[in-house]
Amino acid sequence: MRVILFGATGMVGRGVLRQCLLDDRVTAVLTVGRAPTGLVHDKLREIRHDDLLDLSAIEGELGGYDACFFCLGVSSAGMSEKDYRRVTYDFTLSAGRTLARLSPGSTFVYVSGAGTDAQGRSMWARVKGATENALLALPLEAYMFRPGYIQPMHGVTSRTRLYRVAYVVTRPLYPMLRLLFPSAVTTTEQIGRAMIAVAERGAPERILGPSGINALAS
Repeated sequence: MRVILFGATGMVGRGVLRQCLLDDRVTAVLTVGRAPTGLVHDKLREIRHDDLLDLSAIEGELGGYDACFFCLGVSSAGMSEKDYRRVTYDFTLSAGRTLARLSPGSTFVYVSGAGTDAQGRSMWARVKGATENALLALPLEAYMFRPGYIQPMHGVTSRTRLYRVAYVVTRPLYPMLRLLFPSAVTTTEQIGRAMIAVAERGAPERILGPSGINALAS
């Protein structure tokens, strides 16, 4: 499979990229983003592109791929709804609509979040819910991943300082969390493996929580 990856420098994206480079089912990975990954690999090609709202300048590089793994995202903390929607909804739909036109029927996996609800009370939940609904309406094989607690693996870290500190504190507790709340936790490795599985053979549901993600990764 040939895969496009958005958000490859974030915590989830780096975990997904690692799995793609390790998995023999993935023959090529194209990352699109504003910053380099810092990795070199025979499978990997990177496109630096600043304006994710306008992909027209790089459209010629985006056709012919089997799947897109969209891992780009930001925390809503301290953001206005307008600014959060620009990153969460507008960036995602810019990619989704472009790929629906270039490669209709291809797989598009979007990392959303547990608690997403287009009619929800929380701003982030409403925006992510609207994003999910818009993607599901496109002529793509779209899947929404709604992870809960994500444990970073294999040296992957969050770019957000507060999250990095939190993960250092909670890392020793992860085995207990996994034991007590198996349907609420997952890892960056499992998310990457599950995305590859979805791209290869699909999934029984279009919206997948932690337990569904983990089942696909097994």
